[in-house]
Amino acid sequence: MKKTFLAFLLISTISLAYAQDQTLDKKYRPVVTGFVNAVKSGNIEKLSSKIKYPLNRTYPIPPIKNKQEFVKRYKEVFDDNLTKKIINSKVETDWNDVGWRGIMLLNGELWLDTDGKLIAVNHQSRLEAKEQARLINVEKSSLHPSISNFAQPVLVFETAQYRIRIDDLGNNNYRYASWPVKSKMSDKPKLILTNGKFTPDGSGGNHNYQFKSGDRLYTCFITVMGEKGAPPAQLVISKDGKEILSQPAKKITL
Repeated sequence: MKKTFLAFLLISTISLAYAQDQTLDKKYRPVVTGFVNAVKSGNIEKLSSKIKYPLNRTYPIPPIKNKQEFVKRYKEVFDDNLTKKIINSKVETDWNDVGWRGIMLLNGELWLDTDGKLIAVNHQSRLEAKEQARLINVEKSSLHPSISNFAQPVLVFETAQYRIRIDDLGNNNYRYASWPVKSKMSDKPKLILTNGKFTPDGSGGNHNYQFKSGDRLYTCFITVMGEKGAPPAQLVISKDGKEILSQPAKKITL
């Protein structure tokens, strides 16, 4: 999956223009220094206490749910490349506080909250890339044949009534497939729409996908950064410009 769709998704990479000529606020430097020193020490147990769980990974790689999983999967996320970037970073200039979004390393490679907890890693190691490819192949074999071909999976989410799956067919052509929520993805979808469009909503990673079917417009809003308690996704269906259905997601896999 593309980095713009990483799990926290993922808090997507913010424009370099924002970070230019910025220096990290002095009040955040101690928490960033603490995180950098934890990585530098090589003490994975200590570092595991500086993570905000679950730590989402690129779909279909499952999130890291707790300290035990983090210790076990540490090398999958923190390869030598990322570790060197963190250890060699200059706290004052390579890290930037981006308002309520948190604190980012370089151009969004890694994110901390203002308490110094790791909330997102937009870096993908070779190990993870290999595992992602393996899981995608496994997933393709378990899907209904009508939707088993795609370039990259994007997300799966559930509302009270529907299970929605979005895949990238290549060249930013997105496909929407939906089932009754109790159905399996190995069942034939009740609805398949293609030629969907991706639209970013601001700089915090929020985005949406739109699909047209006659006089109906299906919009899937994905909230990466929102108010506390906001649903991670929202399905909105409109007909002739009038909203006829709006359902929040109960569960989402990115």
